[in-house]
Amino acid sequence: MNFKKILAPMVVTPFVLGMLLGFTACSTKKSDSNPVSPDNGTTQNPVVDPNTTPNTNPTTPNTNPNTTPNTTPNTTPNQGTVSDVALAPTANKATAAALYDSWKLGHFVTYEQDVATYPSKAKDFGKVFAPQFLPAGRVVWSLQTGFYSKQCADETATVPSMKKRACTVSEGTGYGMLLAAFNDDFDTFNRIWNYSRAFREYNGTSAGPEYLTPWITYTFHYKEIDNSSATDADLDIATALILMHYKTADATLKAAYLADAKNIANAIWEKEINKTNFLIYSGNTAMWTKPPETYNACYFSPVAIRLFEAVDPAHPWGKVLDAMYAYMAKVQAAGTGVFPDWSNEAGIAVNPPNNSAPTNYYQFNKEAVRIPWRMAWDYYWYKEPRALAILQKLNAFIVEKSAGDPNSLALGTTYSWDKAKPDKKADVVAKHWLSAWCATGIGTNPTWLAACTDLVNSKPMANGTSSYYPDILHAIYAGLLNGVHQRPF
Repeated sequence: MNFKKILAPMVVTPFVLGMLLGFTACSTKKSDSNPVSPDNGTTQNPVVDPNTTPNTNPTTPNTNPNTTPNTTPNTTPNQGTVSDVALAPTANKATAAALYDSWKLGHFVTYEQDVATYPSKAKDFGKVFAPQFLPAGRVVWSLQTGFYSKQCADETATVPSMKKRACTVSEGTGYGMLLAAFNDDFDTFNRIWNYSRAFREYNGTSAGPEYLTPWITYTFHYKEIDNSSATDADLDIATALILMHYKTADATLKAAYLADAKNIANAIWEKEINKTNFLIYSGNTAMWTKPPETYNACYFSPVAIRLFEAVDPAHPWGKVLDAMYAYMAKVQAAGTGVFPDWSNEAGIAVNPPNNSAPTNYYQFNKEAVRIPWRMAWDYYWYKEPRALAILQKLNAFIVEKSAGDPNSLALGTTYSWDKAKPDKKADVVAKHWLSAWCATGIGTNPTWLAACTDLVNSKPMANGTSSYYPDILHAIYAGLLNGVHQRPF
């Protein structure tokens, strides 16, 4: 029995949006470099419980577990503004869109699909996914063979490749929402949003609703694995909601997206920001918030912080932006020029308290591979000089290592931040690393950017049972490199 749910508020106000298809777009173009308030200077929408937001039933739900869902958008997006930061001459939005479509085939499943895949569990799906949280969909995590093998398994699954892929991580939820937002895929966006909302509502208690998404969840089932948060996911989920608030022409969805984003931003401020130094905690539990704190530089999303500053003036988000940029510069300057996966307040690489990286915490590795995307995104939209300085240093580093050739195996090396520790060379260049190193050329090295963008675009989605991470980062980086990351305001 889940005692939390006995205490949880159950007030529900569902809406049906099928009649709202095909609204006309309204442009909100701005030429300045700062985001504007989505309320255009008027009183902002009040913060509300997201379970009062509308139902987003699709016109034709897809129930075939081997096909993609119906993705008819339920509103028309705004056009937004086009960045004047130069991309590669061969940058092509259609290429990024095709990669996104391919990514969905391998890594996105709907509620209806999982009902067919996990019939023994599906009878209980309604405990979390009440009607107001349908339709829903999730980003599937990789096949688990280690610590989470049992937690993420269902041997009765009707699809053999999904027997140990029943889990979703909040990081994938945030990335999936961003990808859907940039590709104007409202159906997929609303489904993934409902996935996050349903689990947040389920984890709420009489003490109040929960706005931070649990970092690991089990299909559409109430099985609890770990309800703590991962701050990068919370930042990305809220960012995607704000972007869709700007994009949609539907007034009901516009208000719902913004209200939920503001609730999440407020929860991030309360639980995931260090009020002493304004650095971003890695999560909401004492493991991350009690001294000595360990930080993850790749959790810093400057675009997210800028958007929060626009919609949530009650909190000094500008201090977080400045503190984190100062921290990034300190960490980068203290080592070889790359970033370690984990570091302490002094900017020195350390093993994190969850002991997840005891032998490689000092490497520019699976965590830090996301830093070039976040820095290049901020420069692409806002021409932030601090982001440019980080990119320039990273690009100079890899150009020296590769002799300026993005085809070099040097792009596959896992580099050490610690000057006293060796690098780890690789026999291949993983495509998310190729993409990350390519993005360091935005604003810094047009020759490098032109040479490597075509390489990134030529890489297909692997869509294998263990390719969740490289595929999703490939799709995200391809969107940035090909100009899909446009400001919708």
